Amino acid sequence: MYSFDTYWLPRSVLYRIRDNSDRGFQYTGNIFKNKIEEAGMTQSMSRVGKCIDNGPMEGFFGTLKTEMFYERKFKTLEELKEKIVEYIKFYNEKRFQKRLRCMAPLEYRNHASKCA
Repeated sequence: MYSFDTYWLPRSVLYRIRDNSDRGFQYTGNIFKNKIEEAGMTQSMSRVGKCIDNGPMEGFFGTLKTEMFYERKFKTLEELKEKIVEYIKFYNEKRFQKRLRCMAPLEYRNHASKCA
């Protein structure tokens, strides 16, 4: 809880933050739930035995780290935040993915919604 109190709690006022966690006891207890509520954050957690959101999130963060962070240095926290926002925009709008028929995620979603 120390890292939550010192890092996330002060920032939650400035940003809409979603906490995506597994179902570990420290994340399902009332103390953590109350801290999430007090911070105005949204908790994202799969049902027991249905961890369908963990795989895609871990895959995205792995890709983000590989393509954006490795062997790079950022001078300020603001620069880092700016680069993350830029990368997410790039990832969603321009980064083609083989598993999405070589379309970017937003392009694929629009294509799929027209087909439905």
